[in-house]
Amino acid sequence: MGFDSFFTGSKATRLMVAVLFASGLRFHAAEPASPVTTTNVAATVAGSGTIENSVVKIFATVRYPNPYQPWTKDSPEDQTGSGVVMEGKRILTNAHVVDYASQVQIQANQAGDKISATVEAIAPGIDLAVLKLDDEKFFDTHPPLARAKTLPGIKDTVLTYGFPEGGNSLSITKGIVSRVEFTPYNFPVFGLRIQIDAAINPGNSGGPAVVGDKMIGLTFSRLNEAENIGYIIPGEEIDLFLQDIADGHYDGKPAMYDELQTLENPALRAFLKLPPNVEGMVVHKPYKNDPAYPLKEWDVITKIGDTPVDDQGMIKLGDDLRVHFEYEIQHITTNGTVSLTIVRAGKELKVNLPVSANYPRLIPGLNSTYPSYFIYGPLVFSAATDEYLGGLLRTKYGATVMSRLSSLANPLVTRISDQPAFPGESLVIIASPFFPHKLAKGYDNPRAQVVKAVNGIPVKNLNHLVEILRDAKDEFITIQCHTRYGETMIFPRAQMVAATDEILTDNGVRSQGSADTLAIWSAKPSK
Repeated sequence: MGFDSFFTGSKATRLMVAVLFASGLRFHAAEPASPVTTTNVAATVAGSGTIENSVVKIFATVRYPNPYQPWTKDSPEDQTGSGVVMEGKRILTNAHVVDYASQVQIQANQAGDKISATVEAIAPGIDLAVLKLDDEKFFDTHPPLARAKTLPGIKDTVLTYGFPEGGNSLSITKGIVSRVEFTPYNFPVFGLRIQIDAAINPGNSGGPAVVGDKMIGLTFSRLNEAENIGYIIPGEEIDLFLQDIADGHYDGKPAMYDELQTLENPALRAFLKLPPNVEGMVVHKPYKNDPAYPLKEWDVITKIGDTPVDDQGMIKLGDDLRVHFEYEIQHITTNGTVSLTIVRAGKELKVNLPVSANYPRLIPGLNSTYPSYFIYGPLVFSAATDEYLGGLLRTKYGATVMSRLSSLANPLVTRISDQPAFPGESLVIIASPFFPHKLAKGYDNPRAQVVKAVNGIPVKNLNHLVEILRDAKDEFITIQCHTRYGETMIFPRAQMVAATDEILTDNGVRSQGSADTLAIWSAKPSK
């Protein structure tokens, strides 16, 4: 599925792609942003020595979460990336370079010493992070690299600076700007992206891309299936990120979550009785069914703010650039709403649409945190996440796993695109096979099953499950899962509680649960 079709595909398809994007993330105050314009910058490289002095190599020791053994973390991995000095005595890099890092160091070009750093702000969605150095004297001799205030022009010559794998010295590659588009990053985040044809390899991530003597953006990925196709996070997205974190907290990018379709089909236009001069996008399914929600099915969005929307959902930026209209949301949102002009039943209306950075998902991403879990007897419970499902799908047996889960009506698949049905709802999964113990004798491996009820009580989320187990008084614990052809598991309650410590010790597990679930388990039973 291509990026273009991502905008208009079904929600289930969009979220499936999003799971794969999220699970594949591990690859080898600024001036206010303004609506972009394009410019042609002379293809000359001025002051390259200054540029090289502003680029650093980043060394990170990371410990990623292990969704299938949530009581532990993956083994430490050493990885390298690139970064660039920015204003405010900080280093700018990609989030994926330092995500889950337990130790970060930077090293200047042609320097021998490494300087310890900490992650001050991180936004995995847009793949940006800011580092603070322990010794800020470094910045006395390493100035910030100026960012361009406009987008580069198509065919502008661009140089990428970084420290790709295969050598220790700074690498500089040359290419041209080939495309600018508004496209998905890590769901549900969308943003501008610059495509270039300069060679980009693992380790380049976080290094600057330069046109003339100004940084146009930050290198962040490459297209594995094609030669010399790389991507840059443009300066506008960097400025928006830095403005967001200026108060010490990252809120995220506002967005709309309604399902839309294009208005290109003649029969669709005739069905809606639209005159030839009306162009826009059709609301296929509003984000909310609330009668007070400003958009309804079959509404046609004709303008965002004062900008006309065409039948493919695109708007013009300058004379030679078209991007998806949702690009404007990040510029014209005021007090959590964006102004739209719509046509409904032949009448033109103006509405204020609420937009938010928070898209509630039944199966969310970990977003730089570690999974919550709780161990009870030989069972390991956790909350369903993108990372858990994505890891299953990314194996060579991914298609078989998906087919199997689907045939069993497992909510990991059947509800992959759902929002929570009520506040606080999340899916509770049995994350791992049984720990070896006689209490599990005769039961099938329950891994990846979603818990439906405990002792007949429907489970709302992981903390609720812990409450049910904590407050249980019956002789037996009955566990039912959402599955066809499955089993109802019955366990003696007293023996489950008594066996837990023995199981933890035998398997080298340090804690029965994560801090949040242990707080519930240790609290006084509800009356």
